[in-house]
Amino acid sequence: MKNKKVIILISIIIVVICIVGCVSIYKYNSKVDYNKYFNNKLIRILELGTGSGCIAISLKKEINSIIDAIDISKEALSVAIDNAKINNVDITFYEGDMLNPINKIYDVIISNPPYIKEDELIMDMVKDNEPNIALYADDNGLYYYKKIIDNINYLTNDKYLICFEIGYTQGKYIEEYAKDNLSDITVSIEKDYNDRDRFIFITNIK
Repeated sequence: MKNKKVIILISIIIVVICIVGCVSIYKYNSKVDYNKYFNNKLIRILELGTGSGCIAISLKKEINSIIDAIDISKEALSVAIDNAKINNVDITFYEGDMLNPINKIYDVIISNPPYIKEDELIMDMVKDNEPNIALYADDNGLYYYKKIIDNINYLTNDKYLICFEIGYTQGKYIEEYAKDNLSDITVSIEKDYNDRDRFIFITNIK
């Protein structure tokens, strides 16, 4: 059912499940042995900007994990909590602006943050069906990516995996920012089904 309180979900769910869940993925040729690192481990996952909770719920159902999820919207969180109950999964939801009030550490951080530039033209289907708070971001759409990257060392264990959904023109800028501000990392930009850059993975797991 369509719900204007939350953003429409696209294919980041299957991508993240495949990588964190240590199975093969379409078009994903990683040099990182995630299976060796995550196999049989209880993974601590944080989703920033959970919306309807679909990503967190899907991960919880498929992966041995403890999951926290945060969103700024009370209405979105209400939907997410209901969805978690319907799917009989245990997820801790927080109301907050991205990183607030998180004070834990995680193995994996996932986010499909607002990333559209304020003056960017978007399809009516998107504009008419998704809340503005879930769409637009300052700094040419890069504000939340930079904010998360700036705080990685305070949010993660020694080894981590960061998964972002991105605008198709943003990958190189996020990769450059991550490499300038994080040490000893591997960055991979992956495409969606339309062959456009859509996901970026940042890790220091070797």
